[in-house]
Amino acid sequence: MAQRIYPHITIPPGAAPPSNPSPSAHDPPLSPVNLWADRRHQAHTPTSSTSSNPRISLDVPARPPSRASSAYETETTRMSFPEPSLYRSSSQRSSRSSHRPTSSVIALSHRSSRSDSLLTPDSLATPPNSQSTVRDLSSELSDLSLDSEESLRKFQNGELQDDDEEWYRLVPPEAREVLHKNEVQRQSILFEIIKSEKDYVSDLQLVKDVFIDPLINTLTVPQYRLKGFIQEVFFNVDEILAHHQRLLGALFSRQRDQHPLLQSLTDIILENSLHFGGAYEAYIKHYPLAEARHRSELRKSQRYQYFLQQCSLDPRVRKRDLITFLSRPVTRLPRLLLLLENAKKFTEPDHPDMDTLPLLIGILNDFIKSTQPGIAASEDKVRFWNLCESLVYQKGEIIDLDLYDESRSLRFQGPLSRRYKTNMDLHWADLHVALLDNYLLLLKSEARSSTVNKNHVVSRPIPIEYLCWEGFDKPPENRKEKAEEGSGLLERVRSRYRQMYPFTVYHASSKTNRNYVLYASSDASRRKWYDALKETKAIRQIRQESNMLFAPHVINDSFFRYAALGAAYGSGSHYTGRVNAATELPSGSQRFIAVACTSGVYIARRGEPSFRKVLTVPNPTCLVALPAANKFLVLHEDGLYSYSLDMIGRAALGFTTTENLEASKECIADDVLFFRAGRVGNRLMILYAAKSFIQTYLYAVEIVGLGDPSNHRRSMANHSSFRSFGEPLSIPRDTHNVTLLSRRIVICSDKGISVADPTNLSLSMKSTALPDFADADASLPMAGLRARCASSRPLGIVRCPNSDDLLVIYDDLGCYVDKHGVPTRSSGYLRWETRATSYVHHGDYIMLFSPEFVEVRTVHTGKLVQVISGSDVRRIDVGQLSPDKDSSTLVAWKGKGQAVLIPDVVVELIETAELRTPRVSEVPGAWDEFDIL
Repeated sequence: MAQRIYPHITIPPGAAPPSNPSPSAHDPPLSPVNLWADRRHQAHTPTSSTSSNPRISLDVPARPPSRASSAYETETTRMSFPEPSLYRSSSQRSSRSSHRPTSSVIALSHRSSRSDSLLTPDSLATPPNSQSTVRDLSSELSDLSLDSEESLRKFQNGELQDDDEEWYRLVPPEAREVLHKNEVQRQSILFEIIKSEKDYVSDLQLVKDVFIDPLINTLTVPQYRLKGFIQEVFFNVDEILAHHQRLLGALFSRQRDQHPLLQSLTDIILENSLHFGGAYEAYIKHYPLAEARHRSELRKSQRYQYFLQQCSLDPRVRKRDLITFLSRPVTRLPRLLLLLENAKKFTEPDHPDMDTLPLLIGILNDFIKSTQPGIAASEDKVRFWNLCESLVYQKGEIIDLDLYDESRSLRFQGPLSRRYKTNMDLHWADLHVALLDNYLLLLKSEARSSTVNKNHVVSRPIPIEYLCWEGFDKPPENRKEKAEEGSGLLERVRSRYRQMYPFTVYHASSKTNRNYVLYASSDASRRKWYDALKETKAIRQIRQESNMLFAPHVINDSFFRYAALGAAYGSGSHYTGRVNAATELPSGSQRFIAVACTSGVYIARRGEPSFRKVLTVPNPTCLVALPAANKFLVLHEDGLYSYSLDMIGRAALGFTTTENLEASKECIADDVLFFRAGRVGNRLMILYAAKSFIQTYLYAVEIVGLGDPSNHRRSMANHSSFRSFGEPLSIPRDTHNVTLLSRRIVICSDKGISVADPTNLSLSMKSTALPDFADADASLPMAGLRARCASSRPLGIVRCPNSDDLLVIYDDLGCYVDKHGVPTRSSGYLRWETRATSYVHHGDYIMLFSPEFVEVRTVHTGKLVQVISGSDVRRIDVGQLSPDKDSSTLVAWKGKGQAVLIPDVVVELIETAELRTPRVSEVPGAWDEFDIL
């Protein structure tokens, strides 16, 4: 056992010596001595050799090394001594650094009663001249030390009763009487630190033995989610337990060395606190999530309820529930901080602990404060999860609110009211409104039991990108209150009113139909809603702008202009007319942008602000460039025409004349309503709809002579570059779009969608319309979907990635069908936030275009991921039958201009890529120059 170091008791000058005569005249008179000094070793040297009251060590070789060194026999005459004081010698102070925390395995079991051995007050005086009395005194002290150490052993092994686990029960009363009351209080606090640490380790070990291990060995939680459940509920309890087992072992070792007067514990606690800070920070921030996961499982699983009931039968649990044990690490550090602050109050100013205690207290205090934001964030997350679990949506509609994204949060929530007007009276409805970081939810709460609460979504959630508000300064309105139950007749007759403070929220694309006047109970509450809405919208806008999936890149914002409503035609210095179409075209090593306006076709090299007019044709509406066939297709009022792509590029650079360009022109068809061109299988084809007197037909032509450099000369020699492919197909007159679906084409009309083979149009039109609602009479959800689709305008079909489902796109909704056209996903449907006029498919996403917004949604779930706003927005590259995966999308929208001429802005929507910073270990050769071995 290491050398034990204890404080000395200094008897101030002027204290009278004991009155008992000395047995020998040569023996020096005895003075009061350290009751707990080590008999085998001199623990320290006196600070002053000339002290008037020298310290005496009674050396008894036969006694154990850990026993008290001396005591006094009973005095014949009571003497009054001044108040003793405690100090440390220089050897003691230097020896503090010799104590190191040691690991020990603490076996905690039931406790038993303590020893009743006490030191009598009469033994505090020793006859200075009686040698036999000294030997008797030493024997008495030896027995006393043995009893004290035995009590300490029982305490550390958990064998004492709860009432006996106190410092004053393990220390003789005579020892306490000679100590200053502040030191007595300090020793009690240090003992309490060790005791609370022992109980804390016992509770953490109990969590593992009583809860975690049986949970693993039973079928309480299904095996496939058992590991995740234990991680979510108990998190890193094992890691914290390991830290505190080492800390407790070090505290016990110090206690065995210095009992009953401990010099210090701050060095041990400080050293260990630097190690377990990270584990505590992670646990404390996660605790609200752990509690919520436990309570959620407790509500849902009867097996889990029974398991906890069985765990509560263990006597060590002592009627405490699991939440109490889970919260122990959360409250441990504040409890330890409080004990250390109390210990500081009773520590002498010259004590070495006064140097380390403020440092340790400051570290713990700063750490506890630093975890508060994390706890608040976790509590917000718990409230958000509880809200998500309580949501009840309207039947049929598929709403992907992206609730399980890591960045999702509940920004604000609270009760609001709404007023409904009927034929007879005004009615008030109390709502629960939740403001998420991406949606505003209007909910109607329903308490189904004391623990289960459901929130019905009474109106479609409003995305934050579309959320607008007004009327926060409106005057209050009165709400008539109902009389309380049990009130008298007079109270029921008398009208009672309460002031309500209104404000309005509405959807940006549907202000008339989705406008909600909400009422707060006070002006302060209304102001809180205003601040929350404003802050949430600003944060959402910043996040969206910094994480755009499709970034708008302005190609030109000033060249193309059209006359404002009511302005004279051609007024102004520069007039091109409204932009109708655009396409990107390569010519040699150059890349050009072609734009069709009402006055003709303009082309410029990428990056150049000025365009050159190359074709003067009446009102062109569609442009397509086919580099593989060296063709440039233009649809205008006179028909569908083809030009040489090389000649178009040369004309854009001014290297050829208009006559040469016109010489390469070739007419494909007259009276064309629309066309689509692209590759179908191995063929490069053009599909166009042409009208006759009473019917509309769909034609398919194939481009011949692909790769022939003299292809434009074939046109000049009156040799056609286009060959009809099969017989035309009669289609509805209201057909407005044709899209490609693998090797089939999808024909969209106001009456529905049909599928045909482009290589054999007349014989392939045997398929039924899509979706297939043949079983709608036997399925109520399918019947509801059929009614919605019948009142919507179909736009096309896209294939879901990594799935056999197809997404049928309408102007205001979408639905999923299988490869046979039968609705899937319980005949559910998606609803767009705006009425789309066109769409484009890019990999996992679709972009829906409406006059004021561009919605970007995922194909697989329809989740809204981005909104781009503008004025008079339209897609202008609609001619491609099968756009390349890497191609961008061209749109035009209204710019800010003068009163006479309004600029049309040509914008390119470029798909972005996720930025990923590689780790140093992933960079080849990153550490080569540091490799000197």
